[in-house]
Amino acid sequence: MKKGNALLLLAVIPFGTFVVLFLLVPVISMIWGSFQTDGGGAFTIAQYKEVLSNPYYFQAFQNSVLISFLSSAIGIIAAVFAAYAITRTPKHVRERLLVITNLTSNFAGIPLAFAFIVLLGNSGVFTLLCKQLGIDLGSFQLYSWTGLTLIYVYFQLPLAVMLLYPIYYGIQEQWKEAAELLGATSTIFWLRIGLPVLLPGIAGTFSILFANAMGAYASAYALTGSTYNLVPIRIGALVSGDIFARPELGSALAVLLGMTLVAALLLNEWLTRKIRRNLS
Repeated sequence: MKKGNALLLLAVIPFGTFVVLFLLVPVISMIWGSFQTDGGGAFTIAQYKEVLSNPYYFQAFQNSVLISFLSSAIGIIAAVFAAYAITRTPKHVRERLLVITNLTSNFAGIPLAFAFIVLLGNSGVFTLLCKQLGIDLGSFQLYSWTGLTLIYVYFQLPLAVMLLYPIYYGIQEQWKEAAELLGATSTIFWLRIGLPVLLPGIAGTFSILFANAMGAYASAYALTGSTYNLVPIRIGALVSGDIFARPELGSALAVLLGMTLVAALLLNEWLTRKIRRNLS
């Protein structure tokens, strides 16, 4: 073996070890555990039968898919306009906005839920301020489905902006100038040229947002506890055990959740390829 190849192999070994220990081993352990009886020891598919036949777990998947799709759709629509607006700002302003967006995209989990409780909870700053000013918030409750969706959109939006921002630079100024010379308005340009060029990137970003929301646990649990039936919360309850732990059943739920995410990513890949093929 050449010296250069040997050094490359030595450099790859730590990364490979990290991947095996922190990714492959837990995944294999989870899949193996999902085919075990409670307490382990015997091979069975009873855990999957229970998940697929129990309406409670079916509802958890429905709720998770619904809130993930809704928050991803709202986030991607807002991010399309926000990312474009950032590209039109001066360079020094754009750099500061991107730094803020990057920081915001990493602000999630328990700190995010606590921040929303402080601001919009029953005794939150904005809630009390609105009462003092006589502003009626209507039926809005932070600890409701609406409040949970708001938190999901909050951590989805900056991530979508960071992912969508670079694709606007794929639209060349010459295209806009050519469209103007041919008499096309700005609206026609974006509908017939700009948006089709952006669609593959938008579809890819949507799939990432969907997967991000499906796996979100800390924010939802910190805000509502076990009030709302979501798959990550059910997995956490089965692993930690509110009364008694059933990690094997939790593993089965986690495997089905992973299969749902893989199916969503494959569907997105198929749609992206179809869009690109229609544009070519």
